[in-house]
Amino acid sequence: MGIGHDHPHAGHDHSLPTDFTKAFALGILLNLGFVLVEAIYGFTAGSMALLADAGHNLSDVLGLILAWVGAALVKRRPSNRFTYGLKKSSILAALLNALLLLLAIGAIVAEAIRRLSHPTPTDGSVVTVVAAVGILINGLTAWLFARGREHDINIRGAYLHMAADALVSVGVVVAGLLITFTGIQWIDPVASIVVALIVLWGTWGLLTESTQMTLAGVPRGIDLELVGRSLARLPGVQDVHHLHIWALSTTETALTVHIIVEQGANRDTVLRQANAYAHTMFGIAHSTIQIEDAGCSDPHHH
Repeated sequence: MGIGHDHPHAGHDHSLPTDFTKAFALGILLNLGFVLVEAIYGFTAGSMALLADAGHNLSDVLGLILAWVGAALVKRRPSNRFTYGLKKSSILAALLNALLLLLAIGAIVAEAIRRLSHPTPTDGSVVTVVAAVGILINGLTAWLFARGREHDINIRGAYLHMAADALVSVGVVVAGLLITFTGIQWIDPVASIVVALIVLWGTWGLLTESTQMTLAGVPRGIDLELVGRSLARLPGVQDVHHLHIWALSTTETALTVHIIVEQGANRDTVLRQANAYAHTMFGIAHSTIQIEDAGCSDPHHH
């Protein structure tokens, strides 16, 4: 019986790049400053839409901080207690980000419903100008994270928040213009509800994927059955069982599997091929593979 453990990292740097560190710092400063401005003018203009957007932007500031901390903790070295290091920190950061957004959505909707029952005057011109500034701030911050959104759910969470905020600010601008030209006050709380629904739509995917990763589910984009069939087709392989795939972090995936080899097959060759195949074809960087001879395996053992 042979066991192989592979960590092929050639060409794959999983640490947080310097430009993302700067992106987090700049994004936090820009958005924190804008939250203060937006909150002040929201109270001054009596705009629930502006206050709702300010509340959401504040949750995004906290979310950026969480994502930054999670990305930094991922780089911690393994220890006797945490043998994989703190790689799952980025997954937890993404999950907390999603939960934080859900709380913000609930608060926005509750206040908007109250405003519909008890409407207050809103200065549409102030709402329009402040929200227009928000488009620039949120759009710039989203651009800072755009490059990493395809490969890291933690970075994608930051990107989605900022991109959604830019779209939300567009909606608030439209609401401000409508209020200015029509004088209809219920437009403001209705716009804030629309804001909440847009944010919920953008958050749901982040919530489901981060929850799946937290529960050691197979990461999105990897087909467990396809991996099993591919390994089973390798030369000298008779069968594959006890295949498990899960996320170590938002950028790294792990695999364990038992491979039954045919009589006379070169076990070392099968092991090397299986490790290389899992990494090259499916991007799985951490493979633990147990080689078993035909007739010696226990299919009921986990």
